Amino acid sequence: MMLWGSVVGKLWATILLLVSFVLIVLTVLLVEFFENFQIENIENDLTKTAEQIIKVTNEHQGSSNEVLQIASELIGNETKMTILNDDKMVFSSIGGDNEFEITPELIKNDPELLKVFTERKTVKKEMALSDDAGNEGLSAIVVGIPLELNGEQDEVFLFQSLESMEETTKSTTQFILLAAGIAIILTTIFAFFLSTRINAPLVKMREAALAIARGKFDTKVPILTQDEIGELAIAFNQMRKQLKFNMNALSQEKEHLSSILSSMADGVITFNKDGTILETNPPAERFLQSWYFEKGYNREDNVNVPLVLMNLFDESESFDKEQVGEITLQGRNWGLIVSPLYTNGDNIRGAVAIIRDMSDERRMDKLRTDFIANVSHELRTPISMLQGYSEAIVDDIAGSEEEKVEMARIIYDESLRMGRLVNDLLDLAKLESGKMNLSYECVPISPYLKRITSKFSGLAKEKGITISASLQDNQIQWNFDPDRIEQVLTNLIDNAIRHTPPGGNIDVIQRTSDRRGLIIDVRDSGSGIPEEDLPFVFERFYKADKARTRGRSGTGLGLAIVKNIINAHDGYISVNSLPNKGTTFSFILPRIMEKAE
Repeated sequence: MMLWGSVVGKLWATILLLVSFVLIVLTVLLVEFFENFQIENIENDLTKTAEQIIKVTNEHQGSSNEVLQIASELIGNETKMTILNDDKMVFSSIGGDNEFEITPELIKNDPELLKVFTERKTVKKEMALSDDAGNEGLSAIVVGIPLELNGEQDEVFLFQSLESMEETTKSTTQFILLAAGIAIILTTIFAFFLSTRINAPLVKMREAALAIARGKFDTKVPILTQDEIGELAIAFNQMRKQLKFNMNALSQEKEHLSSILSSMADGVITFNKDGTILETNPPAERFLQSWYFEKGYNREDNVNVPLVLMNLFDESESFDKEQVGEITLQGRNWGLIVSPLYTNGDNIRGAVAIIRDMSDERRMDKLRTDFIANVSHELRTPISMLQGYSEAIVDDIAGSEEEKVEMARIIYDESLRMGRLVNDLLDLAKLESGKMNLSYECVPISPYLKRITSKFSGLAKEKGITISASLQDNQIQWNFDPDRIEQVLTNLIDNAIRHTPPGGNIDVIQRTSDRRGLIIDVRDSGSGIPEEDLPFVFERFYKADKARTRGRSGTGLGLAIVKNIINAHDGYISVNSLPNKGTTFSFILPRIMEKAE
């Protein structure tokens, strides 16, 4: 089955069938030609014999019977002679057992032989003779010639059986068939050999093509001949080299594109028109994980894009341009851009979706809006008071000099408050933009902390609060910006004083850790911070319940400035508080490695 399905089998069968057909046709034609040739020779010989008999008979009219008898013996047993005079049998050499009967009626009933009688023409024909029982089966050649014998018109008919000719034809046919059979066998061997030789390079090419299909582009087809098959092998090798070059180029392009997609901050999803995902990158996978998690599905079991992207794709297909959308998933804002992908025929085959995490932008927009609102809110009260009291002074509403002084003092205090707010805003802006440079110095901690705490001793005594500094190591020194850290301690101690009732105490504690660095705690025994407010105390303009504020009202920027200063020192600040038990702010300053000279 494999042989007939191969090129060898097909070529072999084609050559064999073609040669066999030619030999069969040639055999039939040769046999037919040989039979016709023999029949023609017999007819010619019989005609010549009949003419000789007629000539001899005419020359010996007186003894015609003896001449005819001698002539019948001379022509042999295979040839029979009959002479008729119309319906009478003048002479006949036919007789004996197993002889076929020839009667005048038989001859005259044949239309062609009848012409010898009527038209006095010579007739040659092949006819079937019957025996005594009337059975036909003997084929013979009959030649009829008109004869003038003893002054009467007679007819000479010679009969010769075709049995000997058939035997000769049979042996000749057998010889021709034997030669044809030998020729077919030789053709079979030659066709198989030729087919195998032609097919051998094709088999090599097939093996090479299968190897190339498996990715072995170094496979080379041997050039065995210099004919068309050899040229095909050369073309195949050239194709292999070009295919290897193109595959390497495509692989490099794919790796290049994959690297670009992997390094992109935005998510990228390409998908077919039916929604099947083709390619994604890590940010897009995070988006898909959030989408399917929120919808209650497993990402591993889904290969289709989210419905929100398909809706944007339908719109882009309708309007033939990119569409933009936005969605919120798991507390994050995602911006969506879907652009259609086209085939060579300008038909849309799919789309590419750009997924951008807009959470930071939205948060910054909200912070910007809140910042403007908070600044406006903070400035509105002092500006209103400045405007009101200044109008009162201008309109001379104050009844006494003491009232004017009190109004001027209020205007002064509010202007100081506005100045503090503006300065805090400027400091916070510098810290958050990274434009504030720190001046590091090696500071002895003990005198530094004592000086800062003593600065607040008068205010603390005025409020009935005890303030103290506790040091783990009186000899320790540390590298930091003393002005900025003093600003941190000033804000923390000032907040502690404002939120600590009379009779309370404030402790500034210094300790060190080999792993973490310098640790400073500012602990008070005040009212504490509510638990729900603790995560937000370091945000800008955030204030706890104003009912807890004592004395001066803060700007809401102090702790935000503190956190930014500590972050600028690569440190860390935290807060712990219990309502009505106190609050502890702790910040850590890591050790700064000295630069080599």
